[in-house]
Amino acid sequence: MNAVDSALAAARAQFAIAISFHIVLAAFTIGLANFLMVLEALWLWRGQRIYLDVYLYWLKVFALNVAVGTASGLILEYQFGLNWSRLSTQAGDILGPLMFYEVQAAFFLEAGFLGIMLFGMKKVGPRLHLFATCAVALGSLISAFWILSANSWMQTPAGYSLGANGRFIAESWWAIIFNPSFPYRLTHMTLAAFIGTATLVAGISAWQLLGERQNPRARLAYSMALWLIVVLTPVQILVGDLHGEHSLKVQPQKVAAIEGSWTRPADGEGEPLRLFALPDMAERRNHWEVAIPRVASLYLRHDLSGTIAALDEFPPEDIPPVPAVFFAFRVMVGLGLLMMGQGLVSVVLRWRHRLYAARWMLRGCVLMAPAGFLAMLSGWVVTEVGRQPFTVYGLMRTADSLSSVSRQQVIGATWTILAFYLVIFGVGLWVLLRLLREPPHEDEPGPQPTLADETGKS
Repeated sequence: MNAVDSALAAARAQFAIAISFHIVLAAFTIGLANFLMVLEALWLWRGQRIYLDVYLYWLKVFALNVAVGTASGLILEYQFGLNWSRLSTQAGDILGPLMFYEVQAAFFLEAGFLGIMLFGMKKVGPRLHLFATCAVALGSLISAFWILSANSWMQTPAGYSLGANGRFIAESWWAIIFNPSFPYRLTHMTLAAFIGTATLVAGISAWQLLGERQNPRARLAYSMALWLIVVLTPVQILVGDLHGEHSLKVQPQKVAAIEGSWTRPADGEGEPLRLFALPDMAERRNHWEVAIPRVASLYLRHDLSGTIAALDEFPPEDIPPVPAVFFAFRVMVGLGLLMMGQGLVSVVLRWRHRLYAARWMLRGCVLMAPAGFLAMLSGWVVTEVGRQPFTVYGLMRTADSLSSVSRQQVIGATWTILAFYLVIFGVGLWVLLRLLREPPHEDEPGPQPTLADETGKS
């Protein structure tokens, strides 16, 4: 490995570390902000104190998550200038405004109302406070909109022209923002944020119910989270299928890597579903392959004899790292199926009036607590590693996006970032565990409304 390749690998590893920390916190912010919005709306609508208690309890978790997430996001932003300055130079006319819109429209919206949401209930009253909560929830979704628009443009570039020295120049902002893969990625990621939050809330509430089974507030959070899993996991699977069909059209190498398909099957044989294999990049084949004939043709082509472009049909230098994409996809799908099973089991237990009594289900939900975010991270690996060796797909290679930095410089910065993250996340995790040690109780401490007659008591 030469010096350039070594520096590139180090820079990619650094970015992967930074984004892996930040994306979980950002997704939890999106999911938890909308969960709080629903809780406060139910409190005002039904006039039952139990919703306010659960709201105040999870509001403390939300505040902690925002604080830690903001710290992790700052480091991520700096990497574009430090490690990926050539990408910033070549594609800055497009990516720069999209990132600015995210800050201008979303960050200020969230930050402007966050103070009211956290501390203003005594000052502004319940209805205006609900408006602030809705603004923060909306701001989190707008932030996701712009970030995913920028990322999707790098996956499926549109609305541009190439100027001097290969710089990307914006020609149609409508085509840039609503590029071909954007609707699929926005929907898929938003659902992932909601489902990840639901599995985490369900797991934490189940853990609390194992120690205090009759706690009605822990039961409420547990029940709401499981209902969300029941409703959204089938929708996510459908969206994922549509996203995969679109990726087959615009990024066939990625889909071939997902399937571990090195050679196209003979006519009429169809594409097998490879449950397990060890892809070998050097020999361009799979070892220890376990496959079910024709099944992949059914979900890829909706035809038992259909095939896809295989990896040997593309230049070797344009093929992504197959093992990472292959295994990450199977982790994502496996966890998704487990979460759908979790939701179906909860429906059966509700019908049998054993949802809160089944301790094996409570323990299972505790184990499944990180499943949604682990599936999301696996999906992110599929998306980003599957795009390689390009940053702007088909137009700009990752190696051409790197700054003039040495491997030693990148590794030194990486250790500094890791140390910072360990401190920030270590303190954040310690505070979080202290917050979650006790389940929510009646008259949960926190900012109280000034107009109690508007809401009533349960």
